Amino acid sequence: MINLKGQHMYLRALEPEDLEFIYEIENDQSVWEISNTITPYSKFLIEQYLANAHKDIFEAKQLRLVICNVEDVAIGLIDLFDFDFKNKRAGIGVLIKDEINRQQGYGKEALKLLIEYSDNHLDLKQLYCNVSEDNTLSLKLFQNQGFEIIGLKKDWNLIHGVYKNEYLLQRILK
Repeated sequence: MINLKGQHMYLRALEPEDLEFIYEIENDQSVWEISNTITPYSKFLIEQYLANAHKDIFEAKQLRLVICNVEDVAIGLIDLFDFDFKNKRAGIGVLIKDEINRQQGYGKEALKLLIEYSDNHLDLKQLYCNVSEDNTLSLKLFQNQGFEIIGLKKDWNLIHGVYKNEYLLQRILK
């Protein structure tokens, strides 16, 4: 049995009932920098996305899970993206929606669970992530879970008229 439950949270698959939650996140301009989003998403598009969320990671090349607290409230999302079965690697990203739930250990637990899942069930060799140079909390989160900075992409993202550097981090699992 796959255990995607931590001490203070658990991960679950997307459900149609997550429409409003996903809509709020995808249209929150304060997190667009993290996801490289530049346009809002309609509820129609998110409904279509949720309708296809049942697809296998091998087909969709991504896996998005909802982070829920022990009260069964959705508080964030964690993703595997650019899933590459041949090379046994994937990108990983985590987002805790509301400021009040950040720095409470939810992201750390979610990341740890998805790393274990990636290693033990998807048989991945490595995970990587991209983190803005000034996102010190995310850098610390990933580094504390064994990710190493392997590169700096200079002037990588244009944010509010200013180019920002972005780190590439990697964790070898096997």
